[in-house]
Amino acid sequence: MSPAQPVPPRPADDIPADDVSVAPSAAPSPVLAEVVRSGFVEGVHRGSVVVLDADGTVAWSLGDPDRPVFPRSANKPMQAAAILRAGLDLAGERLALAAASHSGEPFHLELAERMLTEFGLSADALQCPPDLPLDPVEAEHYLASGQVRRPLTMNCSGKHAAMLAACARNGWPLDSYLDPGHPLQLLVRETVEAAAGEPVAALGTDGCGAPLMALTLPGLARAFAAFVRAEPGTPERRVADAMRAHPEYVAGTRRPDTWLMRGIPGALSKMGAEAVQAVALPDGRALAFKVDDGATRALGPVLARLLEQLGYAGETATRIGSAPLMGGAVQVGEIRAAF
Repeated sequence: MSPAQPVPPRPADDIPADDVSVAPSAAPSPVLAEVVRSGFVEGVHRGSVVVLDADGTVAWSLGDPDRPVFPRSANKPMQAAAILRAGLDLAGERLALAAASHSGEPFHLELAERMLTEFGLSADALQCPPDLPLDPVEAEHYLASGQVRRPLTMNCSGKHAAMLAACARNGWPLDSYLDPGHPLQLLVRETVEAAAGEPVAALGTDGCGAPLMALTLPGLARAFAAFVRAEPGTPERRVADAMRAHPEYVAGTRRPDTWLMRGIPGALSKMGAEAVQAVALPDGRALAFKVDDGATRALGPVLARLLEQLGYAGETATRIGSAPLMGGAVQVGEIRAAF
């Protein structure tokens, strides 16, 4: 694959930047999940949902799915496809890690560091912030071993390692690889817009420091469906295939994205911070939703209910949807879907 040519930047005034927000809907979003303790509903989580048929049309929705959201890490498959378009030849676990919000398990950290070494780079080049492993169990083990926060341990380090490697391959600047006008980030934007079938609605900065591109929920769902339907050998299909073959590298051994891609062969799943989720199903349908208050504890119950409604009830949906509330050492309630 030949190196991609830098994409000419668009005029600076054609897209909202970090200080521009998208106006919220006038009406409150519907309740997607309830917090039930001892038989009492003590709280709710509101949001919006969209489900697409296999032909890409909207089958049904809740709330205001056309209001743009920041997909956060649900954009990572598109970022990984852009890295391939830049000419970096990744496959297997390496490509899955490039699209990952990894848990910080030892095999994640070892591969991220190996990827940097293979391309003549070091962890010092990473510009994601120092962090602990995303998985609480791994964070406890990590701290107990005397380790400290490092950029390599941050859940986006695989993506950053792949971005740096793509820049090194093309002779692009390494110190500015996160700038929105950098050739790689312009290629990311082009890839996001092509997959979603809509222009990026706003530009921000993700928690890892990378440019963040807002989409509507139908646009996000279309992007995931496009990756699953893409022709074999294309960057989009290569990313989808790597993620589905190696879901532990996309998430971790104790994560719902892993459970879904293992339990429903052919499905593509990726969550994002602030409670965003996108899934493409093997039958061609796709879904995306956003919980307004960003409570990730609501993701599992909402996703499980959607899977059940789409005909994928069973052990996988039950496992994903389990969200018990404890009273001491006893379960006294749960977070449950409300639609």
